[in-house]
Formats: sequence, structure tokens, C-alpha cells
Amino acid sequence: MSKVEQIKLLENGKGIQYLIDAAKDIFQSPISVLDVNYNVIAFTDSDFDDPLWKIMVSTKKLSLRAQEILSKMHIMEDIVNTTGCLIIRNHELKYARMIRYFYNKEHIKVGLIGAYELNTKFDDDCMAAFDLFADKMTSEIQDDQYYTTLGRTFHEDTIVSILDGVIKDSPLYAPSIQILYDGFKDYLYVAVVDTTQNNIRQDNPVYFKNVFINKFRSYKYAIYSGYIVIIASSKFKQPYEELFADRECDPFITNNLFVGISSRFENLYKLRTYYDQAVAALKNGLDKKDNQRVFLSNNNY
Repeated sequence: MSKVEQIKLLENGKGIQYLIDAAKDIFQSPISVLDVNYNVIAFTDSDFDDPLWKIMVSTKKLSLRAQEILSKMHIMEDIVNTTGCLIIRNHELKYARMIRYFYNKEHIKVGLIGAYELNTKFDDDCMAAFDLFADKMTSEIQDDQYYTTLGRTFHEDTIVSILDGVIKDSPLYAPSIQILYDGFKDYLYVAVVDTTQNNIRQDNPVYFKNVFINKFRSYKYAIYSGYIVIIASSKFKQPYEELFADRECDPFITNNLFVGISSRFENLYKLRTYYDQAVAALKNGLDKKDNQRVFLSNNNY
């Protein structure tokens, strides 16, 4: 029976540990599962002479030092650019790796599955089976609130880290940037929403952010310096087109909210520049008091 056929027989509903223990026997390989913050979620009972594996399973974390080493090998870039199963071979690694992302129910990358080429050769059958195994993992965690929350908080933490200057243009952070960019097309805009003008509810950015998340799922959100920060794609001809699609239930009008919007951009590493643009547009618009709610940056085009 092929590996693909064996993977198909694995049952969902028994948990991640069951899946990777069963897959270990099929692939004849140690297997680990990490979330996108590189915390170890699960691993097989495997003792072999790979230093990164030993550190990872003992600390339950892929350390920053390990991430830097993999970045210098350009392995992080390979992981970012893959859309399916990836085989990593490098002369500095004792064993080849097979890597695949899995997704939560909102189709956000929330974790990585890794297998080591220890007792079997990673051939086409292995890769097809590993792709199918990642799909099994995706199905397994679809209703798990941890992974639903992780997808959203990962976006928020990444946005805040860029704005704070923690994340810089480096291969080390490429996976975080790519996961944030996933689902967008073409150019991006950043919008900042001011809730302090609201006279219907208390100034509560968390409340309004949740309103937006539930109503406008195509955007990505964070709270920063008291503003709600929204990243939107220009696949909507104007960044506020979706927001104003239904004026009667529009949360800006009903809650007396105001928004500043940057000009378009492509490079998420430069998010801070466009955030500052959006804040300036918002402040300038509020100063004019001309009964508008959406203020575009003077640099818009």
C-alpha cells in the first residue's frame, strides 16, 4: 500500500499526537508540529542525532538563534515561497527536512509540520502523502479555538512589531511578513480609525475592532497607539469601498467613527511610513471639521 493510501486511512478526531505518531510509522521519520510563532505543539518520541531537533524538543521552541541559522542558509526564504510540500537539503544540515504549512478555518497559516529524512527517502510518493497529511492536520484543527485565535493574534502581533521597528527587512522575518500578506492582491492601504470622537459608546478600540473583524473579514487588524489599524488590499478599487457598501449598517456612521487612509504600497516592511501617512490624514481631516468621515492622504494616487 502506498504512503498516500495509508495517509488516507488515518482518522480525524483523535488529536494531533495520534496523527503524527501514525504518520511517523508511515514515513519512517521523526515528525514535529510547530505553530507560526515557532512554539512546539507536538512531536514524536524519536531520539536521533540532529542538534536542532534535540534543542527544539527539549525547549519546546525553535530558538531565535536557530531561526537566524536557518535564515542565513536561505531556508526561511524557501519556506516562505512554498505553496505545498517543501524538501530542504543543505550541506550544513545532517538530515533533509520535509516541511508543509497547515491552516485554520479562516485559511490562515497557523503551523508547520516537519519530517526528517532518516530511515526513508523523500520521493514523489512521500511528498504527495505529506501534502495529504498536512490537509489532515488542517481538518483536525478546524474547530480548535486556539488556532482560530492564533491566526488573528499573529496578524496583530506582526503589525505591531513592524510599527514598533522590531520587524525589519530581513529573511528572519520573511515568514511573518508573508503570512500577513497572504490573501491580499496587488497594492495595500493602511487605515487608522479614531474611536475617541465616538459619543455613543465609550472609547473602546477592542470593541470596534471586533465589530470590523466580524463585518469585514478581508482586512487585517491591530490596535496601536489607541487607533484601530486596518490593512486592506486594492483588490477593492478604493480601500473604503467595502466599508461603505451598505451605508445603513455602516459602523462608521452608526458609531461616529473617523478613518484616515494612506496611499497605496506594496512593501509591508514599510508599513510604518504609510501608517504615519494615514494618521496625518486623519488628524488633518478632523481639524477641518467638514463633515467627512473618510480622509485620504495627500499622497494618494
